[in-house]
Amino acid sequence: MVRIKRRQFLQGAGASLAALGWNQLQIANLGDRYGKVLAQGTPRKLALLVGVNEYFRDSNIPPLAGCVTDTELQFQLLVHRFGFNPRDIVILSDRQATRDGILTAFEEHLIKQAKPGDVVAFHFSGHGSRVVDPDNDHPDGLNSTLVPSDGQFPPDFPRKGGDVNDISGHTLFLLMSALQTENVTLVLDSCHSGGGTRGNLQVRSRAGGPQLLMSEAELVYQEQWLSKLGLPQADFIQQRRKGIARGVAIASAKRDQFAADYPFGDFFAGAFTYTLTQYLWQQPIDEPVSSAIPNVARATTQIYSGQEPQIEVQPDRSHGAQPVYFISKPTPPAEAVITNVSGSQAEVWLGGVDPRSLDAFQRDAILTAVNAQGESQGLIKLLSRQGLSGRGELLQPIESGSLLQEQTRAIPQEASLKIGLSDTLGNQTDAARQALGGLNRIEPLALGQQEVHYILGRFTPEQPIVVPGGTATPANNSLGLFSQGLEVIPGSFGVANESASDAVTRLQAKLRSLLAARLVKLALNPSSSRLNLGVTMTPVGQSQIVASSFTVRGTSSTAAPPQPRPGVRQLSTGTAIEFQIENQESRDLHLSILVIDAGGDMAVIFPNQWTATGDATLLEAGERLQLPDPNRDDFQLVTQEPKGTTEVLVVASTQPLDAALRSLQSLAAEANQTRGPVGLSQPDQVVDNLLQDLTTRSGTAGPSEMTLDASQLAALSITFDVI
Repeated sequence: MVRIKRRQFLQGAGASLAALGWNQLQIANLGDRYGKVLAQGTPRKLALLVGVNEYFRDSNIPPLAGCVTDTELQFQLLVHRFGFNPRDIVILSDRQATRDGILTAFEEHLIKQAKPGDVVAFHFSGHGSRVVDPDNDHPDGLNSTLVPSDGQFPPDFPRKGGDVNDISGHTLFLLMSALQTENVTLVLDSCHSGGGTRGNLQVRSRAGGPQLLMSEAELVYQEQWLSKLGLPQADFIQQRRKGIARGVAIASAKRDQFAADYPFGDFFAGAFTYTLTQYLWQQPIDEPVSSAIPNVARATTQIYSGQEPQIEVQPDRSHGAQPVYFISKPTPPAEAVITNVSGSQAEVWLGGVDPRSLDAFQRDAILTAVNAQGESQGLIKLLSRQGLSGRGELLQPIESGSLLQEQTRAIPQEASLKIGLSDTLGNQTDAARQALGGLNRIEPLALGQQEVHYILGRFTPEQPIVVPGGTATPANNSLGLFSQGLEVIPGSFGVANESASDAVTRLQAKLRSLLAARLVKLALNPSSSRLNLGVTMTPVGQSQIVASSFTVRGTSSTAAPPQPRPGVRQLSTGTAIEFQIENQESRDLHLSILVIDAGGDMAVIFPNQWTATGDATLLEAGERLQLPDPNRDDFQLVTQEPKGTTEVLVVASTQPLDAALRSLQSLAAEANQTRGPVGLSQPDQVVDNLLQDLTTRSGTAGPSEMTLDASQLAALSITFDVI
């Protein structure tokens, strides 16, 4: 094996970072800034980050798009939120991330340097696979592997099998065993099932199975480590089957699920890695890893239902009670960080922004620099954003490395709903593009180039389509809407052999509702809102809270805020539910509550008194709203079809919601309703009015944006599955 010195690794890390927009001076400056922490005798923090987009040309392995981005997501998080010295982070990407390169880096950078009590993090993003396990640890007789950039298929695969030079789970166990510290976190954003594409997503898996074998080099390498560790083969097998060797292991999906290489707007990243790092940027307290990862899993599943991240903890240890990466975070939560300052302008990394809200951080958003106590130190105005890298104008002098929290966001007035055109449309693709392009704020796009919100395509049994439980299977060759990962959108499919133009005409109302849902979700800000608002959901007649949401930064600074309940609650159809919305502000708030069902249809459940005098949206200071209130309301809220994920959006503002209220009253009058929830026949218009009500007239945004102020708005979300 080729041995290289630490100096060479640092040069390799610098080359990778330079490709991501970092130069050696920035790395050195960051290293100096964090050197003071290291000089105080604190545990050393070492990280090895591996991302493989490009595999060797003759490997016949399809490239990925988001794995190198994953390493940058982790680098920025570890440095700015967890206090890693950049000089102690090695990044291997693409051609650097060969089998020998990864193994040598693990040995030289992690095993040889980490001492007892130090912190070690290893992250891999790329293809995973499976090979024959000679020890049969699992019933299928296969061992999961990581595919390095020089991984390949054997000749004549799949007709014939053979050896592959993957890094197996057995080898990872031995490498972790060799570490002298138990403060180890292993993060794997790859999968071992499926492969190829799912709709608009690439799956991070190279084909594997009983035809593929561990290479001779892999088996020899394991024997060498068994000898170094003095570990008999029988003990090695027993320990493996008991659990992981050190610390905590986090996987992006279950063993039989997919890990998505996901398009987020104009960039790709791992659905899991972006969700994980974004969550940790926003984490307000040292939440135990055993509850943090289930919360990350819930958020990941909401982005792509095909994967559920998993956590495994070293047996007979209390590592699950430790904070993520075994580090108590000294820095406040943030949406962004200033990575470089040049005169009156600065470069900004926006890794803490919720992926649903990215379009509201294109330009004219205002961010506040905060110190370690969360106190404002100045403002920066975004001028542009590409991916998660932004450029901004300093409104006051701010130092590089300063953390940034949202003050205002700017939602584009003409934000659109992007509809991908499936290959299954065939010769009707042009007709579909023309019909969709004729609808207001609906944008038809080709698949595979950027994020789309939904896909228009035909239901054919040859595709890897997911039909949600309880949803009727569409007719073969019928047209309808799918998610990016090819999950059927309930209620969107018509009859067999329908023309594309007829399907678009039929779907107009649903597309308007899906557009409205997208627009209102651009306002979601549970992590950044400064208002003190909380929402809980319980089944009627029960005290157990099954879902909750709250404004993290709006809660009292003297008490830790409650943690959201891990997982997405499943409720059977016909379950009566109620909500408690508490205004803990010293001022009145104006409230609107919307429900979006699994098919994308929208209704307003508050306000609901359409002939009442005064402001029907008002929730007075310190008051709690029970919805429905048996002393006032003559309706129930009952879970109903379509089955699937239902989302409840709670929007509270210090400003009156006059325009939205007028449009809702008009809809109620048309339906001869005097009270009760109202279904939205024109949801996009109602949501436009609502966003206009919420807009802050500060003069900082351009004429084409709606500016929302985190100190005057709280927009929360509760989700549950109807089964």
